[in-house]
Amino acid sequence: MSSENKPLTKISWLSSEDWWAAWLGLFIFALSLGPIFGADLLGWVTKTNTWINLGKSVSTVSGNFAGMSGFMSLLLTYLFLLAITCIGTYVMGGNVKRFASGFTIIFAITMLCIILGKYAYIAATPDKLESYGIPWALGMGDMGFIFAMIIGLIIGNFFLDFADYLKAAARPEWYIKTGIVILGASIAVKTLGAMGLATTVIIRGLCAVVEAYLVYWAVVYFIARKYFKFTPEWAAPLASGISICGVSAAIATGAAVRSRPVIPVILSAVIIVFVALELLFLPWLAQVLLWNEPMVAGAWMGLAVKSDGGAIASGAITDSLIRARALKELGINWEEGWMLMATTTTKVFIDIFIGVWAFVLAIIWSVFNINGKKPGTQANQKSQVKASEIWDRFPKFIIGFVLTFFVILLLGLADPSTVDAASAGSSHANALRSIFFGLCFFSIGLVTNVRKLWQEGMGRIVAVYAVALCGFILWVGLLISWIFYHGIYPPTV
Repeated sequence: MSSENKPLTKISWLSSEDWWAAWLGLFIFALSLGPIFGADLLGWVTKTNTWINLGKSVSTVSGNFAGMSGFMSLLLTYLFLLAITCIGTYVMGGNVKRFASGFTIIFAITMLCIILGKYAYIAATPDKLESYGIPWALGMGDMGFIFAMIIGLIIGNFFLDFADYLKAAARPEWYIKTGIVILGASIAVKTLGAMGLATTVIIRGLCAVVEAYLVYWAVVYFIARKYFKFTPEWAAPLASGISICGVSAAIATGAAVRSRPVIPVILSAVIIVFVALELLFLPWLAQVLLWNEPMVAGAWMGLAVKSDGGAIASGAITDSLIRARALKELGINWEEGWMLMATTTTKVFIDIFIGVWAFVLAIIWSVFNINGKKPGTQANQKSQVKASEIWDRFPKFIIGFVLTFFVILLLGLADPSTVDAASAGSSHANALRSIFFGLCFFSIGLVTNVRKLWQEGMGRIVAVYAVALCGFILWVGLLISWIFYHGIYPPTV
C-alpha cells in the first residue's frame, strides 16, 4: 500500500512541502510574538539542559511554566509538533497514520540523542566544569545532532524494513526549512542588538554567494563534460548539485533543462551521502583551521556543504566547537549563533538564486537547443520557457524566513522597547527550531543509503563529485569566506 495519497488540493501553496515549511515556521513564529503583547504562548516548550542528573536534562523553556515537569513539557512538545506536521501531511496527501507512527519513533530517538549529547562530560564548556563538579568535558554541546545522524545511518543501511517503515516521516528538507523560517526571527534579534556587524555579515554573504556561483558552476560543468564525458542533461544538474545547493539545485536544474526524471534522483542519492560525510568532518576541520576566525568558518559551512539541512547543521556544530575552543584557548566567550548566522545567510542567498539560476539555464537550454531537440518537435515545444518558471523554481520557504526577519526587525526599529520581549519569544521558538534540526539530522542519516553508490553508473558521478569537492570547491569556498569575513568577530558575552 502506498504511503502517499493525492494532495487535497492542486493549489501549490497548500500542496507542496516547501510551502508547508513556510506555514509551520510562520505559525510558530506567530506564537513566539506573544511576549510582545504580554502573553507567553510557547513557554511550555521543552528545552534540553546540560546535565549530570538525568532528571534535570529537560525543562520548560520559560520560567513562567517552572512548575511544569520536564516530562510533561516534553510530552506537550511532542503532541504539538505531531499535530502541526500531521496537518501538513494530510493536506499534502500523505498517509497520516504512517507518518504519525514514524514521526513518534523518530521524535523519541532524536530527543534521546539530543539529551545524551547534553551530558555534562560531552557538552559542558570550560567555564561550567566547576558548577557540574567534573574535572573535564569535551565542550561539544551539539553532539546530540551527530548521534542522531549516526543512529539514522545505522538504521537506514542495516535495518532496511524498519527504515522503510520510518521513511514516511523522514523529511529532512521539510524539517530543516521549517527551522530556517523560525531562525529568521533570531537573526533579526541579533541584527537589532548589533546592527553594524549584522549588516556587514548580510552584505558580505550576498557577495560571497555571487562569487561562488560564478566560479563553482562553470568549473564543475566543464570538468563533467571535458574529463568525465557527461552529456549536457547530466552535466547541468550535476554542476548545480555539486556547486550550488545539493538536491534542491539538482532537481530544479534538471527540470529547467528538461533532463529525464531519473537523473536528479540518482544525483540526489550521491549528494546526500557526501553531505553526510561533510557533516561528520568539516566542522572539526573548521575548528582546527579557523577557531580564531569564527565568521570565516561559519560562511565556509554555507558555501561548502551542499544541502540546506547539512549546511545549517554544520554551522550549528561549528558555532559550538569554535566557541568552546575560543573560551578555552583565549578566554573569549563569543555570543552563540553568529557563526550560524553567517552560514544561514549564505545558504539563504544560495537558495534564493536557485530559482534565478534555473530560469537562466532554462532560457539557455531552450534558445540553444542544447539537449538536441529538433526545432518544431513536440519535445522542443515543451522546452520553451515561461516567465512563471522563475516563481516555480523559487524556494518558497525563503518567503517565511524573510517575513520572520523583517517583522521582528521593523518592530524593533519602530519601538526599541519590544526588543527584549521579541528576544524572549525568539528563544522559545528556537527550542522548537533545535528539535527540527535534530529531526533533520536523523532523517538525513535514515535516507542515506550507501549501497546506492554501487549501483550501475554511479562510479563516474561519485568520481566527479569527489574531484570537484575535494579538488577546489572546499578550498575556493574557504578562500571566498576568508576574503569576505576575515577579521570579523561575534560580540562577546
